[in-house]
Amino acid sequence: MLGYHVPDPDEAMLVSGAKSKDNTPFKVIIGRGTWVIPFFRKVSYLSLAMFESEIQERCVTKQAIQLDVRAVIAFKVANDTQSIVNAAQRFLSEQEREMSVLTGRIFSGHLRSIVGSMTVEEIIRERQKLADEVLVASKVEMGNIGLWVDSFQIQSIDDGNLGYINALAAPHNAAVQRDAQIAQAQAAQRSAEAEQESLRRQAEYERETSLLQAQYQRDIDKANAEAAQAGPLADAIARQEVLTAQAEQARKNADLREQELQAEVVKPAQAEAERVRILAEAEAARTRIQADAAASNNRIALDQLLIEQLPEIVKQASTGLANANLTVLNGPDGVGELVNGMVGQGLTVFNSLQKALSNGEVDKV
Repeated sequence: MLGYHVPDPDEAMLVSGAKSKDNTPFKVIIGRGTWVIPFFRKVSYLSLAMFESEIQERCVTKQAIQLDVRAVIAFKVANDTQSIVNAAQRFLSEQEREMSVLTGRIFSGHLRSIVGSMTVEEIIRERQKLADEVLVASKVEMGNIGLWVDSFQIQSIDDGNLGYINALAAPHNAAVQRDAQIAQAQAAQRSAEAEQESLRRQAEYERETSLLQAQYQRDIDKANAEAAQAGPLADAIARQEVLTAQAEQARKNADLREQELQAEVVKPAQAEAERVRILAEAEAARTRIQADAAASNNRIALDQLLIEQLPEIVKQASTGLANANLTVLNGPDGVGELVNGMVGQGLTVFNSLQKALSNGEVDKV
């Protein structure tokens, strides 16, 4: 009976019973299927998956100090044909158990050997170096049996309560604690400084806020005061303007009344006084003429007639002056000048008549 066989992705299929082209005792097939003749061929499978082995070994260091070392090995069957053949010839019957046991023994031996060449300090300080040296030393033997080591990790190192490792760690622990305390103190100091800075900034902010609020309040109070004073001030200014206007009007009324008094009282009185003065002067002139005429005995009758007529002329002139609507520019002096001018004109007429009579130009009056 014919059969077609396909291995899993993490398996190697081994076909025995026929000569292999690779000069191997059986045919190795990975990742594909093949036809197998029953009875004449036999099919077996070898896992290519990852396996893990854990070891815990008591080792003696270079200082004769016993250490308990625990480590983990991750390994698998290598992917090449020769490694598969080597592994199949050794572990095919009970692959997982036999590979784990043998791998543990190989690594345990190399681990004891390498730990014995190192001091505790070196092992503690250079743990990865220990792991690398054990891995390198074991690879050759693991390759001979067809296995590939992916990793070798030392999980713990213990001195069995001897206190040696703790003693080694004490200075470091003290330094760590000291550094931790210093760091904690520095952190606390920075926190306190940050808090103080925050409080200072908060106080400064509050102070600036208070100043701004005070400034705003002053501006508001000033504006309110100005607004409150604006009405009374405007009323006071308006009243002052009214009073000023009233005073100006009163002054103008006083000036007008003064002018009216000048026209109604002062000027007529001045005119009357001037008229009286003119009449007095005329009377005095008449008396003087009479005296001169009597002394000269020259044309007494004519002189007497002129003398008698002169007051009437002056009277008529003064009456016309009193009733005239005159504009006097310089007050009483102007009125005096006007009356004197009229009297002077009367005297001039009198002198002219007297001279004519003396020359015989006028026969009678």
